[in-house]
This record gives sequence, C-alpha cells and structure tokens, in this order.
Amino acid sequence: MRLRPPLSVFEPMHHMTFSAPPNSAPPLCVVACELVCGDRSQAIAAASALYLMHAASFTHEHLPFTDRPKPKPKPTVHSGYGPDFELLIPDAMVPFGYYELLAMSDDPAQDTSGRVLRVMVELTRAMGSQGIIDGEYQDGKMYVSQLDGKELDNVQSIDDMCRKKESRLHAYAAACGAIVGGANEEEIEKLRKYGHYVGIIQYKDIQIDLEGK
Repeated sequence: MRLRPPLSVFEPMHHMTFSAPPNSAPPLCVVACELVCGDRSQAIAAASALYLMHAASFTHEHLPFTDRPKPKPKPTVHSGYGPDFELLIPDAMVPFGYYELLAMSDDPAQDTSGRVLRVMVELTRAMGSQGIIDGEYQDGKMYVSQLDGKELDNVQSIDDMCRKKESRLHAYAAACGAIVGGANEEEIEKLRKYGHYVGIIQYKDIQIDLEGK
C-alpha cells in the first residue's frame, strides 16, 4: 500500500494494515488459484483485499480503552493514532480493498470483468452480514448482555463466534482464488468447503497455541 495524499488517511491506514498479525486466508486464495491452473498474479488483488479486511476487523476488535471481551490476543503496541482513528480508518480500508484494488486488477484484454465482479460479491459477503460484520455484531450483543447483567456462557459463545468468522473468511478466500483462476462451479464449491475446514483448523491451532502460553 503506497502512501499518498491525504496522508492523514493513508498513513494510519498503512500502519494499521501492517500492524495486524498474519492470517492464512490471503495465501489460501493464491494457492486455490494455482490449484485450478490459474496464475498467482491473478489472485494477488483478491488476496490483498482479504488481508485488508482481516486488518480492519482486527483493529476494530482491539480498540484501546475498552473492556469488551477480546477473543484474540491484544497487540502489544497500539498505533498511537487514538481510538477515533482506529475506529474510522479501518472503515476506509475495506472499500479500498473491494473497489480500488479489485477494479484495477480487471484486464479487459483477458475478459476478466465477470470474474472480478463475482469476487467483489464474494468479498462483500465475507465482510458483511454473512461474515466478519456478523461476527462483530454477535460479539457486541454478548458484551451488551454482560452489561445488562445477563448470564452467558461467554467463553463458549466467543469461541463459536471466532470459529465462524475464521471458517467463513477462509471459505470465501478459497472460493475467490478458484474464481479468478477460472474454475468451474463444482471446483469453486469444493474449494469453498475446503477453505471452511481450513479456517476451523487454523482457529483451533490458535487456541491451542494460546493455551500453551
């Protein structure tokens, strides 16, 4: 991500993007593209958009000065831009990934417009009401219930919510890689299912690692 005007937006966006921890969904997108005999260069824009979505979600989940439940380890150093920037700038990262990166990847000479449009739809679902935003909404509901004094199986609820978010993100990542690689419908759905299980495994590995520490 290149720094460019307005720096008041792109400097914190750049910092938050590269401060997020690694995630296996973007490389899964690239590998899925190669698996269906596509070239990895076809999947770079989609993989980058996926990482921006992950970084935006991670920043929102770890806003400073809040006591909300945090299902993932809190980063050791915050950006220093303040909670107002950390609340608003991630919202700029998502459309940058959806529209600018993906639109720029369209190659009319290769007739890729249909694939790019479908990837935009897939990523919108991954981020929206069927994906990350749904997970954040459920997280917020659990926090409000706690404030209201309602008893919740909080540990299990957070575990289920995070597992769903990771599985959905990886499922859409694998599907997007297959789409840009030119896969047929059967191959796309098989890779979507494979990505779903990869996401669950990745989440379980994170939990095991945290418990070990």
